[in-house]
Amino acid sequence: MAEHEYTTTIAWSGSTGGGYRSFSREHTASLTTRTDLTLSADAAFRGDAELTNPEQLLVVAASSCQMLSFLGAAARAGVDVVSYEDSARGTMPLGSIPTSIKDIELRPVIRVRGAEREVIESLVHRAHEHCYIANSLRSEVRVIPLIEVIA
Repeated sequence: MAEHEYTTTIAWSGSTGGGYRSFSREHTASLTTRTDLTLSADAAFRGDAELTNPEQLLVVAASSCQMLSFLGAAARAGVDVVSYEDSARGTMPLGSIPTSIKDIELRPVIRVRGAEREVIESLVHRAHEHCYIANSLRSEVRVIPLIEVIA
């Protein structure tokens, strides 16, 4: 094994069509098969593989922050986002000193109603620039969106 990998998913649905103050910020995050937040170390570090670990929390924090920044930007721009689902992945190469998550990749699937793809791509970029979690990390955070425009 050349690196440890941590995966998370998040999901939101609703509508930003009513503007910045109108949409719910509530979303779900899946870190492990358990629903509580009992934590442990990663199994590679003698922890319980069935429990959430700090590395997963870091990855899901970056994913959640990007989504919330995007939803806010979209609402301010008058874009109606109807769903956002992200499959995020963070990697920690073995043997690197100091040991750290070097890379976080966010792959959101964003469904919007009646907006131009270029506008959405611009909002994704703006959200990434304003995401305080990504701005706080030494890790590279990449956002690779799949945008679906629906009628």
